[in-house]
Parts: sequence; structure tokens; C-alpha cells
Amino acid sequence: MFRFVFIIFTLVKKHNNMKQVSLLIVLMVMTLNGAFAQKKIKTINSWNKNQVIAHRGAWKKNNLPENSIASLKEAIRIGCFGSEFDVHMTLDSVLVVNHDPDFQGMHIEKSTYKELLGKKLSNGEGIPTLEAYLKAGMKQKTTRLILEVKPSKAGAEFDKILTAKVVAMVHKLNATAWVDYISFSYDILKQVLQIQPDAHVAYLKGDVSLEKMKQDGFYGADYNYSVYQKGEWFNKAKALGLTINAWTVNAEADMKWLLDNKVEFITTNEPELLFEVIKNHK
Repeated sequence: MFRFVFIIFTLVKKHNNMKQVSLLIVLMVMTLNGAFAQKKIKTINSWNKNQVIAHRGAWKKNNLPENSIASLKEAIRIGCFGSEFDVHMTLDSVLVVNHDPDFQGMHIEKSTYKELLGKKLSNGEGIPTLEAYLKAGMKQKTTRLILEVKPSKAGAEFDKILTAKVVAMVHKLNATAWVDYISFSYDILKQVLQIQPDAHVAYLKGDVSLEKMKQDGFYGADYNYSVYQKGEWFNKAKALGLTINAWTVNAEADMKWLLDNKVEFITTNEPELLFEVIKNHK
């Protein structure tokens, strides 16, 4: 299976014609869907039982680089339920972990991975590859890996290639039990579900109803906390069997309000504070 996938990627890299690339992606998605639909996500019962998702890892308190493997390890060490990270693709089709489309002044999509390695994070790490990041995260079974697929300004065809490569990498490493998917692109998440129907996916943008997400097989909503302050979300989500995550929640008062409403997850730059709020919450 994966030999076929990598053959497709090799062909993709040789073609500049996006229509040809699209056809190759369709073939790949159909093949992956047929294979993965028959596989259940391996269950791990040792995940941390709390609402805390560290935004770009647990970086702030110890001044670690965001989206670094060091910040991932710190999120694991302090016991977060999940650690969120962002994925882009380089000019030579290497999947890398970084929040912005630029890495220290270099546009990721227009730079090779080797070129990006010329820059270092503040702790001496190079920009992590998705493969290295997942391998580091899979050394434990307590903190989930919340993988954000970043949509590209290059357009929908680029996003299809990126998404297919991301899911293929997760499966190549047998990392499905660790990974949940999020994105600001609804189409990216629908593609993830086409390839892996039992994936956990949650949408970030805040402009789709809970009913629509339920209909499309999503795991839940992952909206900015301000969205939930308007309209009815919490009881409706529970009635539909969807989860609610709120981002990016750094103020104690907002954390308490969300906990009062029994949200499943809170994404924060202040995981240590959130742990304290949870501890004292009544």
C-alpha cells in the first residue's frame, strides 16, 4: 500500500501540471480509502483525563520555541491531554512543523527543507519534520497529538496534495491512535475523512453549524471561545454527540466560564494556569 502511495508522490513531484496532479491525488485517495476504511484506529486507554490542550506545545513558561519537539515533550511532561502543532509542506515536498507559512523569514512553500535547516530555533533545534515530530510524540501514550493541517494560499490543489501526504505519513508511522486532525479548511478535513473515515476531525473557523459537522462525520467543533458566547452550543453539541474545544484561551475568567459549561477541551498558551484553574474549579 505505502509503496503505491510513495510512487504516486514521486510522480506528483515530477509534474508541474496541476490537473495531472489532481488526477493522481484522486487515485491515491481512492486507494487509501479502500485500505483504511477496513482498519480501526488502535485504542489506547491511557490518555490523560483532562481538558488541557497545549497550543503549539507547552512553550511559554520555560521560554521554549513554539512548535518545537522540546515544547511537545514539555506538554507531555506536565500531563496535557493534547499538544497542538501545525504542518506545512516545503518546495521539495517535505512536511514540516511550524505555525506560520514563513520560518524565520523564509517562505516554507518556496524553500527546500535543506534551505530551512540553515536557520535554527532558539534552543538549537532545526525546524522539525512531521515524521520526527510524530516519532517523538509516539514514545508515550498519555498525550494526544493534535495535528493542524494549514491551508495554503497556493490553492485547493496544493491543499489536496498536502493533506494526502499528511495522512499517509500518519499511517506510515502507525500513528493513528495518537493523532486528531484540525484545520481552518473544511475541505481539508472532509478529505481526511475520505481517506480515513474513522479519523477524529474538528473544524476551526467558526462558520459551520454543529448539525452540518455531525452530518459530515466530524468529531466536534474547535472554535474561538468568543463564538461560543453567542448562541446555543454546549447542550446542542452534547445532544448531537459532538465535542467542543475552545481556542486560544489564556485568561482565567474565560477558562472558568468554559469549565462551567463543561467543554471537553480548552486550547491554551497557558497550560500550567489551566491546570490550576481546573484543580480549584467547583
